[in-house]
Amino acid sequence: MKKPYYITLTIPYVNAVPHIGYALEAIQGDTMARYQRLLGKNVHFVYGTDENSLKNVQAALRAGEDVKSFVDRHAAAFERLHDILNLSNDSFIRTTEARHIAGAQKLWQMCNPDDIYKKTYKGLYCIGCESFYAKDDLIQGLCPEHNTAPEDIEEENYFFKLSKYQPQLEQIFLTDTVRVVPEGRKNEMMSFIKRGLEDFSISRSVERAHGWGVPVPGDGSQIMYVWFDALTNYLSVLDFDTDGKNYSTYWLQPNQTPREVVHVLGKGVSRFHLIYWLGMLLSANIPLPTEEFVHGYITVNGQKMSKSLGNVLDPSAIVDLYGQEPFRYYMLAGVSAYQDGDFSDERFKEIYASDLANGIGNLTSRVMTMLIKYNKGVVPKAASNIFDIEGFWKQYRKQMEDFAFHDVIHNIQTLVTACDATISADRPWEKAEQGLHVGDTLYRVAEGLRHIALALLPIMPHASGAIFSVLGLSPKNIKTLDRECVWGLLLEGTPVKKPEPLFPRL
Repeated sequence: MKKPYYITLTIPYVNAVPHIGYALEAIQGDTMARYQRLLGKNVHFVYGTDENSLKNVQAALRAGEDVKSFVDRHAAAFERLHDILNLSNDSFIRTTEARHIAGAQKLWQMCNPDDIYKKTYKGLYCIGCESFYAKDDLIQGLCPEHNTAPEDIEEENYFFKLSKYQPQLEQIFLTDTVRVVPEGRKNEMMSFIKRGLEDFSISRSVERAHGWGVPVPGDGSQIMYVWFDALTNYLSVLDFDTDGKNYSTYWLQPNQTPREVVHVLGKGVSRFHLIYWLGMLLSANIPLPTEEFVHGYITVNGQKMSKSLGNVLDPSAIVDLYGQEPFRYYMLAGVSAYQDGDFSDERFKEIYASDLANGIGNLTSRVMTMLIKYNKGVVPKAASNIFDIEGFWKQYRKQMEDFAFHDVIHNIQTLVTACDATISADRPWEKAEQGLHVGDTLYRVAEGLRHIALALLPIMPHASGAIFSVLGLSPKNIKTLDRECVWGLLLEGTPVKKPEPLFPRL
């Protein structure tokens, strides 16, 4: 039986169409899901849409559109990312679905009754974050995320006793019970906890929510706070409301040591995932996620994306212009997995030319051309490994497990460079003209290319498959990484093909 591995993306508000910031997260999550499948695990990869936010209601009102039709239209745009980015997700969840509403209400009722109480509260509320802020957390009176002045709100709501779980949360991070990547994000949460956790509001009045959202069980005057409702999607997509098989298989993972339940999220929502969500699960006595990867933001030409600046980029437009797989590659190679990154046409073209056209694409063409010209179009007799393939895969695995996608790409390019350097040093075209043996060189670079294709499989599955095909191998026959990463699996006499240009020059 395959070991289960559950990986989720955050669910974005549907107040606008997707932009490349969410595409970054989607590609990172998809790459990890594909890598884990390559390891032979039973992966369940999900994403979806957060539709119950007041932010969505206000956007629909501004557009003069019915709220339901507005969120339906935008949710469909996010679901289309599956095809636009070639995502391998197994499920998609909308928080307006009946199974989610039932799941969110079930989680509320599973929480320790002593942890939920009602009181009148007054505070500064940012609709963009769907969160209350203390004055000290504001920057010159403005929300640090949205640079807008929060509203002064007073009403009676339900509260959750987060403060009760401060000691447990501290221990969770001190012991890495929930692993946080990168380490700096965990340290930020530890600092936040040590300042003292406060109870937080988990409902809104029906009037303020415009009647939109998940009703609080047993109280028709209140709608669930969007973050209480939204975070439950990680359970409800697994049919948590009915204790479905998927909930047991992928979240509970009985008899699995360790469990692997992984969230991929942006730094702006880390507090909700690493503190609020864990507190809610502790209260409901539900097992915690095991790992949370927190990525940075992406800017455009060095500037924060903004509608007023006109620089909000649609990932589908970039894919139409440059291609799906070059875009996937750039979001992993050109953007640090841990820090904020930038997208620019100039940088994109530089990486495309150096890594793809002149790198992987050119190497594939050189190797196939030489095999056809100097070895009758077949793989020669096996030759020894000169590329430290064992070290290559050891690094690759460690980098993948650390979500260090930028380092994974660098590692792959190092192998590409080593293959190119071998060709340049051995000059097989000169040896062939002199009637000298060139089979060892040709085998080494062909087998090196097979390892490059294998390493690219989670990143650029189509390009990887194309390289396997010209090497005379079927991508459908690829087994687990453990079985494929050894040297010498390219068999003597295998016919190769002349490749079409993998990455035509822009």
